[in-house]
Amino acid sequence: MQQDWGIIFAFGLYFLALFGIGIFHMKKEQDLAGYVLGGRKVGPWVSAMSAEASDMSGWMLMGLPGYAYVAGVSAFWIAIGLAIGTWLNWLFVAKRLRVYTKIANDSITLPDFFENRFRDKTKILRVVSAIFIFIFFLIYTASGFVAGGRLFNTVFGLPYFESLLITAGIVVFYTFTGGYVAVCRTDFFQGCLMFFAIIIVPVTGIFKAGGPVTAFEKLYNMNANYFSFFTDATGVTLSATAIISLLAWGLGYFGQPHILVRFMGISSAKEIPQATRIAMVWVIFSLFFAVTVGLVGRVLLGDTLTGVNAETVFMVLNNEFFVSFLAGIIISAILGAIMSTSSSQLLVTASAISTDFYQALLRKNAGEKELVFVSRLSVILVACCSLALASNPNNYILELVAYAWAGFGASFGPLVLFSLFWRRTTIKGAIAGVFFGGSTVLIWKEFFAYTGIYEIVPGFIISALAIYVVSLLDKKPDASIVKDFDVAEAHIQDM
Repeated sequence: MQQDWGIIFAFGLYFLALFGIGIFHMKKEQDLAGYVLGGRKVGPWVSAMSAEASDMSGWMLMGLPGYAYVAGVSAFWIAIGLAIGTWLNWLFVAKRLRVYTKIANDSITLPDFFENRFRDKTKILRVVSAIFIFIFFLIYTASGFVAGGRLFNTVFGLPYFESLLITAGIVVFYTFTGGYVAVCRTDFFQGCLMFFAIIIVPVTGIFKAGGPVTAFEKLYNMNANYFSFFTDATGVTLSATAIISLLAWGLGYFGQPHILVRFMGISSAKEIPQATRIAMVWVIFSLFFAVTVGLVGRVLLGDTLTGVNAETVFMVLNNEFFVSFLAGIIISAILGAIMSTSSSQLLVTASAISTDFYQALLRKNAGEKELVFVSRLSVILVACCSLALASNPNNYILELVAYAWAGFGASFGPLVLFSLFWRRTTIKGAIAGVFFGGSTVLIWKEFFAYTGIYEIVPGFIISALAIYVVSLLDKKPDASIVKDFDVAEAHIQDM
């Protein structure tokens, strides 16, 4: 497998496609708005596929199947929570955010929108937001690098750290060159590959196991607990706390900057309904088959994968089922899943550094080319920091993703909702929400993980309470802020 020229040829074609897209767009993204947001000219198909590809990442093809391999069908609780969260995000947030960010001084990043929405001249909200973006995207990007390291190590037998460097180098190259449009279009390409791979591997496995009925009979006979929604693999009943924590993954969607930016960059708010339908079809099928990969892997591989190796079940099945070029295409889909999110995260973090730190605090009069240069330099800086976090080969992909997901969901999710739906929200309430939401996640993960409650739950609740209470105690927003809110609301109602 390690010297199969068919796999190498498939990888070569895949990389040529990625590099070609990056180089093609390098000269087109000359200003910051183009580099970070694509000039708001991305269509519904690319926006939808890019949002979901950057959302699911390598954890959908590695982390979630690995969890299902260990836990059984109870892993569907995560999938259900994510599907519901995706739908609610597209339904309630996408159109409003696209309209409001344009009205709010044509905001191109989430911190930029918060500052313009609340007329924050102190820059406090922007800086606090950028700090949490930097912290949690380091963790999130590290999870992608871990997945890439595990992929090259498993498929080609390369040392883990060398595999990390290869993954980071590929991601940085086309993020560095092409910017938002390049990332979106590679995400579309990679999203198609991911969809193909996540279906063909489990379907092939089911037929190799004797068909759907036989496959799941074998799973049940191995351990009836694998076939229960309400117990773990050892037979322990899942508590209400555990189920709520699994479903609570859906809360995270409202605060994910790399997903929300797709709503901001779509060419028209009127295209949101079509993009929503495309996204939901992709998500429902992909999540269902991701869990199925783990279940089929348990049937065919038994308990041969232990510890972090459980997260390689997709790759092991691919190696068992396919050879040469087709195996390489499917492996490319895994790499595409990893890079689609990592590139988006690097881009959002770089934009936060360039606009929310560099321009806001250091160089207020910095030109467009200078800001694009700083953004590209920031991509390298963040990638290096994430590499350091990813250097431990015993990291669990799903654990890293869960931590970062909770951080963003609690830091920004409540504020996004309050900003879009409650005109009474104030700047002090916004700052309190971001600070207490993000801080609660960090503290809960460190000191209260033993409770079994996923840190996004207390973080989201405390953030929402902080926004509501502090806003009520604060004086009412200025008339100009309320006017912008009403203008955005009128635009939305007219659509």
